[in-house]
Amino acid sequence: MKNNYFSLSFLTIFLAVSCMNDDSAQDFQKNLKHHGIGVFIVNEGNFMYGNASLSFYDARNKTVENDIFYNTNGLPLGDVAQSMVIVDSTAFVVINNSGKIYMLNLNTFKYIGKITGLTSPRYFLPISSTKAYISDLYAKSISVINPKTGFKIGSIDVNNNNLQFYQHPTEHMVISGKYVYVNCHSFDDKILKIDSETDKLTDSLTVTKQPNSMVLDKNDKLWVLSDGGFPESPYGQVNAAISLVDLSTFSTEKTMVFTDSHSTPKSLYINKSKDTLYYIINNSVSPNISGVYRLAIDENSLPQQAIIPSDNHLFYSLAIDPENSDIYVADAKNYMQRGDIYRFSPNCTPIDTFQVGIIPGGFCFKAK
Repeated sequence: MKNNYFSLSFLTIFLAVSCMNDDSAQDFQKNLKHHGIGVFIVNEGNFMYGNASLSFYDARNKTVENDIFYNTNGLPLGDVAQSMVIVDSTAFVVINNSGKIYMLNLNTFKYIGKITGLTSPRYFLPISSTKAYISDLYAKSISVINPKTGFKIGSIDVNNNNLQFYQHPTEHMVISGKYVYVNCHSFDDKILKIDSETDKLTDSLTVTKQPNSMVLDKNDKLWVLSDGGFPESPYGQVNAAISLVDLSTFSTEKTMVFTDSHSTPKSLYINKSKDTLYYIINNSVSPNISGVYRLAIDENSLPQQAIIPSDNHLFYSLAIDPENSDIYVADAKNYMQRGDIYRFSPNCTPIDTFQVGIIPGGFCFKAK
């Protein structure tokens, strides 16, 4: 598998993107000292409200700093923060509805520059020291950018010309060898296969409707979680499912279907040893089903009981610490007030609870 980490020169980045600095960016000179192990929480905020925010949780000291982007730079983060990726000492924060990606110094949280000219960016995947992919909900293409300069150097056309359902919207991306695999969620049922050397779409695979998340396991096989759609969807609805894809043949090895049509699973994650899957189920008809579930990769049937019941909380997103497999699950509450994060050990023992921003939807772990 290709290594997703690479080194970037901070000076090179600063010089290359300084021309993109927001005129209103300020240095509040707030001394934020979260240089250790922890996790960033990407708080979406409300659509069209511009109240997205970024939080940082110090896992060792169990302290949280909210609104770190605004407090450091004097700027609102933007409209719907989607995801975040760390590349060496730079953080790339994807702001979906604002159509941009902020670049921050990882340790000071200070603004370095931004990537613009994007339609509806979703996720950022580094390919090499001079290439990264950005998935997009509406562009029908994946942007290819140089992360050292922040400038677009190409695009990958993924349009299948289906005007009725506006396909293909691209979401999560994972890389194995030279190939990048992309799930298409909204009114779609495809996993795309892209050659990262030629930046060309080479193949696609049909899975259960609306694949929303995916991970690679220790055998370099791809697990795909599909929510199946929703009632009255013009694209139709089927029961949700988890599929296992053999990448050597790019074919589905097995599919496990959720028996309850009201179960809506999301946020597929994998533990440090890459042998156990985690995901969230929300079920509005049978709330007792809602919660965090765990599935070993050698199992052939889905678990029937949550390892962490939601207990009437609105579990919105999930993450597993890649260093120690601690479980983090976000409660979005009523989507209008600040959310809570619950931290558990791998054996589901509660460790901590802390408050973050509005609609905590993403996590990005900082190892040192």
